[in-house]
Amino acid sequence: MGAASFPFVGGSYTARSRTFDAQRTLNLYPEMSGSGTSRSVAALYGTPGLALWASLAGGPVRGLLRFNETQALAVVGSTVYALTTAGVGVAIGSISAGTAPVSMASNGTTVMLVTGGADGYFIDPAAGTVTAITDPDFLGGVRVDYIDGYFVWNVPGTGKFQISQLLGTGIDALDFATAEGSPDNLLALIVDHRELWLMGVSSTEVWFNSGNIDFPFERIQGAFLEVGCAAAASVAKMDNSTFWLAADDRGQGMVMRAQGYQPQRVSTHAVEYAIGQMTSISDAVAYTYQQEGHSFYVLNFPAAGQTWVYDASTEQWHERAWRDPLLATLGRHRAQVHMAFAGENIVGDWETGNLYRLDLDTYTDNGAPIVRTRRCAHIAAGGRWQFFRSLQVIMETGVGLATGQGSDPQAMLRWSDDGGVTWSSEAWVSMGKMGERRARALWRRLGKGRDRVFELTITDPVPVAIVDAVLDVEAGT
Repeated sequence: MGAASFPFVGGSYTARSRTFDAQRTLNLYPEMSGSGTSRSVAALYGTPGLALWASLAGGPVRGLLRFNETQALAVVGSTVYALTTAGVGVAIGSISAGTAPVSMASNGTTVMLVTGGADGYFIDPAAGTVTAITDPDFLGGVRVDYIDGYFVWNVPGTGKFQISQLLGTGIDALDFATAEGSPDNLLALIVDHRELWLMGVSSTEVWFNSGNIDFPFERIQGAFLEVGCAAAASVAKMDNSTFWLAADDRGQGMVMRAQGYQPQRVSTHAVEYAIGQMTSISDAVAYTYQQEGHSFYVLNFPAAGQTWVYDASTEQWHERAWRDPLLATLGRHRAQVHMAFAGENIVGDWETGNLYRLDLDTYTDNGAPIVRTRRCAHIAAGGRWQFFRSLQVIMETGVGLATGQGSDPQAMLRWSDDGGVTWSSEAWVSMGKMGERRARALWRRLGKGRDRVFELTITDPVPVAIVDAVLDVEAGT
């Protein structure tokens, strides 16, 4: 057969049966060629590292909101902070204690915050005040948003949503409505393209501002989806659409995006299999961000300790994880909430009060090594023996650091001949010290197998760009 390129680059797709597909892409994301003349059709780049931007007292970070170009808000534990573009935080008030993410919306002057239960607050960033909502007509809130001069929020455990007075914060007992297309309770809401999406447990309906003097919002006829929401905090906007973790009367666990007024499935069977193995998904938390032309929907599962990411530009999924420096175990990524502020993508830690920049030129998670793994597709030859002479992974080399870990970065290869159940020991090769641009990540004498899966791992704090792979293999009888 001789040496030839084989499809090494791709997204995560570990199927129910690893004999069918065992691919994994961890802390790497694919990027498709846009030139048509690049060395390969796609490459794998390292996901951004976490560069510390601010460290606030308390934890976890429950919410972030860009208020204007010079000021933002962070909710850390029970404390509300006002933030400058330099990452300086000043405590301006407090809310009820908790660890679950909060929801915030701004009308340009005032910010409304709801905690997911009975508590709500109005924040005046200019005055630096946080005021609890004590109006008896406020019935609690799960998610809050802003549309056409109104704050709007859904009431916990009901099918109701309430609105504030126009261009104000007053609440009238009669200013509420009920999503009646289906008898399920409202779980979440979101405003998209000046339309109000009301997401129930098993259905979704869309309302608009009709200008009615009695109550300004009405249902859009025909804008009813027989798909609901499995996790209130999974709803997020991206790529000119709305994404969420879905549920309906028949089950749950698919990720959807809105295509007009129709749900479009974007999760794969492999992602859905991973979600199906989790004991709970109602605590899922999502955020979205854009970086270098990629739009990412980041879906965290706290109970399962996993993070799955959908890239709208490639329609591929990959995984992200943080390695505990003490236990050396992998868990969900540290980032839980996000805001675009001060020209950066700022994220908040799910455990501490740390705020980070998502930085493609930072190669650690706040100092902790990032484990980057690509497990490729099966290499089979119709049941015949294959003799693997060599494997060269085409990647950026000569990226070693001047001193310390990463001065001679290593690429670690292992392989499985039983569909990814058991693995060989690791074989290490150098990725090239600083400036050694002609270095090759090449492994020789890799044995034989009828069905081979290769897995490459890099943990050194260096740039990672994987372009292709060349395999020299001889097919036997």
